[in-house]
Amino acid sequence: MNPRTANGSIKKALVVGGAGFIGCNAAARLLQEGYQVVVLDNLSRKGTSDNLHWLQEQPGDITFVQADVRHFDQVQKVFKANPDFDLVLHLAAQVAVTTSVSNPREDFETNALGAFNVLEAIRFSPNEPTLIYSSTNKVYGGLERIGVEERETRYVFKDLALGINEDCPLDFHTPYGCSKGAADQYVRDYARIYGLRTVTFRQSCIYGPRQFGVEDQGWVAWFVIACQLNKPITIYGNGKQVRDALNVADLVEAYLAAARHIDVTAGKAYNIGGGPNNTLSVWAEFGPLLESLCGRKIPVQHADWRPGDQEVFICDISSAKKDFGWEPRISLQEGVKQLYRWVEDNQDLIKKILG
Repeated sequence: MNPRTANGSIKKALVVGGAGFIGCNAAARLLQEGYQVVVLDNLSRKGTSDNLHWLQEQPGDITFVQADVRHFDQVQKVFKANPDFDLVLHLAAQVAVTTSVSNPREDFETNALGAFNVLEAIRFSPNEPTLIYSSTNKVYGGLERIGVEERETRYVFKDLALGINEDCPLDFHTPYGCSKGAADQYVRDYARIYGLRTVTFRQSCIYGPRQFGVEDQGWVAWFVIACQLNKPITIYGNGKQVRDALNVADLVEAYLAAARHIDVTAGKAYNIGGGPNNTLSVWAEFGPLLESLCGRKIPVQHADWRPGDQEVFICDISSAKKDFGWEPRISLQEGVKQLYRWVEDNQDLIKKILG
């Protein structure tokens, strides 16, 4: 059944960055829910044109607009043409820490200015749509002040059994952390100052199908791709860094749940990841899992730690469960198997995109 507004019209959603990995999965899910979907993307990232083509083959009402969030006139034009948006997912971003270090201006303009432009367009929109903003766990910095122990295959928090909650002090590291952190705070403050219905998701290690991971970003997908295509794998640090990994399908369900409960979630920030039940270390534990799937030993090389790399990040997802009834449903082991099969079935596409 199509989701409808109070006056009976079908709801309309804008997915900013809708041809990216998370964006195309979110847009496809919204189509399944019966939304009219508008996708805004500049198609600058590898694989976005292929994701868009896949998305346009899905059943439902979808419109594509090629535009760049760095230019307010382009963003505002989309909102003027669609004054009836009910939901906006802002997922467009420069996503790599390494790229932010080498090109901080582009990183700032895409992440901070881009989010500001979307907020301003929403502020002047007559329908006052709900905004879900995709932030990052990097807003918490390196977490040096939190006690960590090194064990045989992983680092662990000394005292945080459930992980990092939203009360953890913000501490922006790297240009990427600064640009995403600035946007994170603008999104929250626009709820306070202008009454916008905004929700901030500080996301941790999202993975899944249609993720064309590379060495700098999307490490779960990158390792699976590199294994199957016999590409060299470099482990930065000792490989014991721990992350809580979340399947993109579960993330999209969190977006929808937070939007449905906007009377509770508006103005808040939530740590969204796999949580304490879906964790693994980057290579000391993920390596053996991947080797069991591909049936062979995988050679790797090692390099120094990268800037801002956290020894451990695990989301405390208690607030999300309490406020909008969400928790992951897809286990890490099952999700990685699904991703492995997707890469296996789409090797020609991945080779075309990544070379």
